[in-house]
Order: sequence, then C-alpha cells, then structure tokens
Amino acid sequence: MTTTDLAHPALAPFDLGTLRLRNRFTVAPMTRISATPDGTPTARMAGYYREFAAGGFGLITTEGIYPDAAHSQGYYGQPGLVTDAHVAGWRTVVDAVHAEGVPIVAQLMHAGAISQGNSYGNGTIGPSAVAPPGRMMADYGGVGGPWSAPREMTTRDIDEVIAGFAAAAANAKAAGFDGVEIHGANGYLLDQFLTGYTNLRTDEYGGPVRDRVRLHVRVLDAVRAAVGELPVGVRLSQTKVNDFTYRWPGGADDARVIFGALAEATYLHIASEGRNFLETARLADGSTITQLAREVTGKPVIANGGMHALPQAADVLTGGHADLLSLGTGALANPDLPRRVETGRPLDPFDREMLHPMANLDTAAAWRARR
Repeated sequence: MTTTDLAHPALAPFDLGTLRLRNRFTVAPMTRISATPDGTPTARMAGYYREFAAGGFGLITTEGIYPDAAHSQGYYGQPGLVTDAHVAGWRTVVDAVHAEGVPIVAQLMHAGAISQGNSYGNGTIGPSAVAPPGRMMADYGGVGGPWSAPREMTTRDIDEVIAGFAAAAANAKAAGFDGVEIHGANGYLLDQFLTGYTNLRTDEYGGPVRDRVRLHVRVLDAVRAAVGELPVGVRLSQTKVNDFTYRWPGGADDARVIFGALAEATYLHIASEGRNFLETARLADGSTITQLAREVTGKPVIANGGMHALPQAADVLTGGHADLLSLGTGALANPDLPRRVETGRPLDPFDREMLHPMANLDTAAAWRARR
C-alpha cells in the first residue's frame, strides 16, 4: 500500500467511547514547552493544535499537562491545568480545534523523579529514593546531567497526587476538552511505580506487578469519577524517555495483569517512545502487545511508533493489532497527513532540526522560516 492508495484503512471513521472520529489518524502527545512561565497555554499553541485539526486528523491528544502545583511539572514551559488562567488558556485551544470539527483530549502527566524543571520550586518525588537512569534532555531544557534521587513518597503524597489528577481532570472538562488521557507511560511517575528498578516499596504499591499497577488504577478511578461521561484513556509503554531498551520483565504475563487492571479505561494508548512499532510491540510468540491489550480488555487500542509508514500502518489496523494510530514526528512533518493520504500526495520526511536546539514552537517557526 502506498500514499496513492486512497482506500487506506486509517481513513475509515471510528467511535471512541462517545466520540465519533472522522478517521483513525490521531495526533500523539508531544512535549512542546511553549506555555508561559506560569503554565498558561498561548495563542501560538492554539494555532499549533488547530493546524492538525485543519489537516484532517480524527483526534488530537495534547502534550503532557501537569496536574498540580507541587511536584508534577516536568519541564519549564510545560502547560498546566491547575489555575483558572490555565483553564481559560486551554479553552482557547479547545475552541480553535473544535472550530475545525475535531475532538481534543487532554493528557495529564506527573513527571515524578524525572522532572527537570519545576517553576514551583519543589524537589522531585518518586515511589522509592532511587535515581532514574539516563540523563536530562537538553532539547527540553535539561542541563544534560543525571537526575537526582527523588524523595520516597508517603501514602499521603500518593493520595495528594491522585487528588491532583482528579482536580485537573475536572478542569479539563471545564475547559471543554472531549476526554482525558492519563499518562502512565514513558518513565514518568505512574510508570516509575510500575517499574521494578524504580519501585522498591514493600507496601500495597510495591512488589508484584498487580500491586505496582495500583496507582494507575486509583488514578483512573478518580479521573473517571471527575469527568463523568467523558472518555478516559490510559497511555502505557514498555520503553521510557530515559531507557529505550526496557521491556516488562514478565512479558505477556505482566501485560495481561496490567491491561486487565485497567480494563475500565475507555481506551489504551500503547506508546513506543520514538521507536518503530515492530521494535517495541512484538512479543516472544510473534503477537504484539497492542493485540494483547485488545484481547484482554475488549477496548479500543491506539498504536504508536512509525505510523507515518503507511504500509505498516495499514497492517496494524487490518491485522487486528490496534484500532487507531497515533503519529508524532510524522504529524510534525505533515500536519495535513490525513489530507495527503486522501488525495495521494507524498509525505514529507521528518527533520530533527525542527526540535533543535529546543523542542518548542519558536524553534519550529524558525525551521519553517529557513525552508
């Protein structure tokens, strides 16, 4: 299948909970660190998201939004959903996307131990006092050095984090978002609880995988209660922004436990952290982790990783591996990708200079001006 094949299966509509999507191409959450210093979304951000909607995507998921004014912020310039100003700023973004007839979902993200910029001045927290592997990311404002060990969270800290997710979800609903996605992936706080080498706890949140996924479940329950009828998804991954080689130690057995625990979500979004889908999703028996998620939960699954490769994207859908496709770099290079697929126009390659020296909208604008 090529870009000239007008019957690409991703062009078919899809019902995601209460949302009627025009097609199965979705915009993946991508950190853009372009909010004001106090975390308020800007007019430029509204234009950025509106471009994807005008380009024909069926669903847009925001960049990770920090949910509380304590430890959740991961990057300077990251937007929040904490204050009235945040809500008003996001309402402008939502209105811009809705003007193009496209739904938009707010992704809520707590950075935990891999926070590298918190304007509230607080230190980092995590499941255990274990320094995360890897180094801070310069393209997102990090100094390039290693992360420090976080403070081990108390049960009160955990309850406060859950309350923060719920409050931010209510704010997302007030801003007009069409749903909420919980970021439980890529090495951020919830994933730190799920990962054995960062979670050494001996209480109800540590030990076997059924207990390490407990925080995901409690956050999911709290967010669902806060938003009522709105769809609530959960993003999961094996890989991390600071550990591309990690896989769930128990393989498919761990996956079944994790997916089963989160079966009340409207959908699951399985991330690849910049890797190709086949590299991160394939299990030992030849099946894929997204396929397993569909089987265990009976819910829609979004696949991620190289979905701008249209033959692979078609195979993912027709082979029963996923229901929807999320695109990151492919969407950045082609904000009108669905329109191009509809009309047979070729896709532009992604240029990493779009994200250097900082992965923000100023850098993207400068890159476009150079072209």
